[in-house]
Amino acid sequence: MSFSPNQGVLSTPPRIYYVNPLLLQGIDAWREVFDHAADTGFDRVLTAPLFDRGGERSIFASQHLARLDPQLSLGSAVEDGVARLAEAARKSGVALMMDLMLDGKARDTKAGFRPVDPRRSPLDPAEPMTAMEAESQSRLLEEWTERLRQLAGLGLSGYRVLGIDRIAPAAFKSLISAVREKADAQFFAWTPGTDFGARSAVKNTGFDGCFSSMAWWDFDERWFIEEHRVQKQLGWQIAFPEPPFARRIAHGTESREIVERRAIRALRLAASLGGGLMVPMGFEYGAAAPLDPTHGNGTGLRGLRHDLAFDISSEIRLANTEIGNKPHAPTASLRLIRNANGPVSALLQSEAEDLRSTENVRFILLNRDLRKSALAPVTALREAASGFLPAAADGTALRLRAGETLVVEGKTPAPITSRPILDVAQAIASPRLAIENITPRVDDGRFPVKRVVGDIVTAEADIFADGHDPIAAVLLWRPLDAADWNETEMQLVENDRWRAEFLLERVGRYEFAVEAWKNPFAIFRYELTKKNDARLDLKLELQEGIKLVRSAEMHAGATLRAELKALIANLGGASDAERTAILLDAGTSELMNKADRRPFRLRSTASDVDAERKEAAFASWYQIFPRSQSGDPDRHGTFDDVIPRLPVIRDMGFDVLYFPPIHPIGSTNRKGRNNSLKAAPGDPGSPYAIGSEDGGHDAIHPELGEFEDFRRLVEAAGRHGLEIALDLAIQASPDHPWLKEHPGWFDWRPDGTIKYAENPPKKYEDIVNVDFYTKDALPSLWVELRDIVQLWVDQGVKLFRVDNPHTKPFPFWEWLIGDIRARHPDVTFLSEAFTKPKVMYRLAKIGFSQSYTYFTWRNAKWELEQYMRELTETAPKEFFRPHFFVNTHDINPDFLQNAPRPAFLIRAALAATLSGLWGVYNGFELCEGRPDAKRKEYADSEKYEIRVWDYDRPGNIIAEIRTLNRIRSENTALHSHLGLTLLNARNDNILFFEKASRARDNVLLIAISLDPHNFQQADVDLPLWQWSLGDGGTLDAEDLIGGHRFKWTGKWQSISLNPEVLPYAIWRIRSTEA
Repeated sequence: MSFSPNQGVLSTPPRIYYVNPLLLQGIDAWREVFDHAADTGFDRVLTAPLFDRGGERSIFASQHLARLDPQLSLGSAVEDGVARLAEAARKSGVALMMDLMLDGKARDTKAGFRPVDPRRSPLDPAEPMTAMEAESQSRLLEEWTERLRQLAGLGLSGYRVLGIDRIAPAAFKSLISAVREKADAQFFAWTPGTDFGARSAVKNTGFDGCFSSMAWWDFDERWFIEEHRVQKQLGWQIAFPEPPFARRIAHGTESREIVERRAIRALRLAASLGGGLMVPMGFEYGAAAPLDPTHGNGTGLRGLRHDLAFDISSEIRLANTEIGNKPHAPTASLRLIRNANGPVSALLQSEAEDLRSTENVRFILLNRDLRKSALAPVTALREAASGFLPAAADGTALRLRAGETLVVEGKTPAPITSRPILDVAQAIASPRLAIENITPRVDDGRFPVKRVVGDIVTAEADIFADGHDPIAAVLLWRPLDAADWNETEMQLVENDRWRAEFLLERVGRYEFAVEAWKNPFAIFRYELTKKNDARLDLKLELQEGIKLVRSAEMHAGATLRAELKALIANLGGASDAERTAILLDAGTSELMNKADRRPFRLRSTASDVDAERKEAAFASWYQIFPRSQSGDPDRHGTFDDVIPRLPVIRDMGFDVLYFPPIHPIGSTNRKGRNNSLKAAPGDPGSPYAIGSEDGGHDAIHPELGEFEDFRRLVEAAGRHGLEIALDLAIQASPDHPWLKEHPGWFDWRPDGTIKYAENPPKKYEDIVNVDFYTKDALPSLWVELRDIVQLWVDQGVKLFRVDNPHTKPFPFWEWLIGDIRARHPDVTFLSEAFTKPKVMYRLAKIGFSQSYTYFTWRNAKWELEQYMRELTETAPKEFFRPHFFVNTHDINPDFLQNAPRPAFLIRAALAATLSGLWGVYNGFELCEGRPDAKRKEYADSEKYEIRVWDYDRPGNIIAEIRTLNRIRSENTALHSHLGLTLLNARNDNILFFEKASRARDNVLLIAISLDPHNFQQADVDLPLWQWSLGDGGTLDAEDLIGGHRFKWTGKWQSISLNPEVLPYAIWRIRSTEA
């Protein structure tokens, strides 16, 4: 960034090397300094006063202004010594400057130089000074004017002026002006240690610049920014990493590495400020002893190099080069960017105080921590200067090394210009109304909302227009197989929010839209009412009203036209008062609404609603392996063996019976017991290794039976109130007919093999996967899979549990499910996708009616509450139906492994009451929880062997499950996961919540202990406000498990749950009284 400096000031910031003359003896020592200064990039050498001190006084307390100090070994005469020094400096390429203390003569050592006091803020008023008498001051100025003219003639180029708060500002203006009449000289005011008032007083007195107090800044206090603002009016603000004649940075006991890092940080910060740089001699070598104004050993640079701790001359050279190449305006603005969360301080430098008026900015970043790296406050930087690039554009982390100072430059990018969004014709044709935020909607209408038949859909939208004219709106809705729209008038609720409802009467897909327009007669009637109430003259308004009626009559149909003609006749023969009454009459308004041509009409795009059958949202699933129903571990079960189990399953209250795949099982790489890689003779293998010489997905395992047997089972299940659900697993054993008939459906390796199926960390050596996007698979594989589903639909199956759908393409599922449900809208698909949340939700959006969930791994109260809020209060509530399986044949939940009986009761109660959909895998009701060796699945898993179950096992929870399912069936509040309100229970081991039907005509309060081992008690907060009751109100409750009724009075009640009796309680609120 290059700021344009103001006219009338130095074109580049001064780069000053400061020397103590008492350290230099003889002209050769000075020549060495001049060469060193030029080599390290300085353009000036500034020396403390050269005049004779008259002894061991401070060098700032000059006694004889016509003589040089004898310790300098430059001779006695000022004229000769200064001329020699100036000429030597010129030959080295630098200019020579000297400190100037106008009142320094005759001051004693102590008063001759006053170092900065870091304990005093420059915002504080100055300490009292002894002012010079006017006559003495005048005489002093005359002397110095002549002397400075003489020194300038000898080659001295400028001065650092000390004591600006001890001489009147007018005196400086007079002195500087008088000197410049005869010679070119520069004057820099030494401002550190003075109050801001003194600094402001010397503006416009001729100074070319001043000095920054940066060396004393702690990188956080705001006074530094205020100083910069005040001193901008003085020209260049020269910064220095450490002050002359004061404590050095290298002073102390820190390691050389830390000291050097601190020195470089100070140097770079001083240089980055851009107003000039001054470096005291010895700083570059890590000198620890401060410059002494009363003493010097004359060893010069050689002595400093001899004792060096480090050498950062190259860093100084680089800093000076950057200052010289990138000048900045003395008036550049500086602001501090606060960063309370880290050690990085940030300064923002800009051309103008108002960033809107600047094109360039610089961020000066400084890591205060000298031992650790740190991240820059990128967010704070971006917010401070949001329109500048690249500093504000890159959101990546910016890390500073320990003690690093970094400059990041930014430039205002060119604004984006483009053609107008609308041309005038398009603008004229654009709608004057707005319809926004339509609900319910999924992804702005891309996917259908999920409901069940019999639901009432409440549609809402924000509808508004310019001006204050009344508007009208209707909800349009229809089944997809209907040509005509149904229309329901929308009502204004509040704040431009409109609402209407429609009933889902049939299974299938509906669509709805919102239409709004400006109603001319409603607008007229609204204004007429206001003016009539104000008793204004209405003659013109009545004529306008009649004109509106006549216009409506011209465009109306025959029947409506007759009514409008009658209205016009009534208006024609009426007085003004009567006309007013007629035009404001509700009947007139209704008639004109019928004739409304809906000007400025706007209709939203249509949104879809899937009205599914009730079982898509409310069902109780029970899973068995049909092959294990023979009662004999040595005999493969059949469909006929399942039929006797149907009444027992239905008696537990389940209404869906789910089977894993019932297809032929391959023999290649068949799995043995407990997932062994080697099967023993007679091992049945995993039913998920689908396909053998007996067929594939369109066939039935021959030991289960034939299609006729399956249909008989489906019919028998129906008679018992059960529906059969099948597993759709799109995968193949190596023996599947597809591999021979359709090898192009698979992705073969170069060696002729196919990679095993995986669902990390699991591997399935007995399974291979199809590839949906091979050339041969498009579209034949897709169509084949659709036809397979259709085959089983034709066999009476309407429920499909889909295995691992997240490993198959989204477009495939959206097409297949849409194709099947277009003909069979009562078919339901359950997604078994234990995967990332967004993937699970996407599967629900594209057609899956239900989904397995993370319920399996949510055990703690906070986990359950957080997850239920996600499912019931955020976007998924419109499309995602959670199916809470308490266990599966693949997953033996941690909570249930070798767990006591109450653990199974707890998970059953949670699943059965929190969701309308819950499922049980055979054995759960028997409290089966033995884990396998990896503690992920069940020991002796039924996936790999035929099991015989002891269904009368002592300690089973069959009766409790039966009761839970009965309560679910009898209470519509439990027919969905929605209608949930989490309530306060003062115990982290008790979950307390309300479940309510939409109309709140069925409300349950439920408490569940999450501790299967210990008695738990909690004070619970009854939601009396839900019935508009105060904290002392009474609820009439019924215990749905114990059967007794009682009253609860008061907001806070105490409950207790004993896991050895029952770890949950369910109460129905039957009535209320105040």
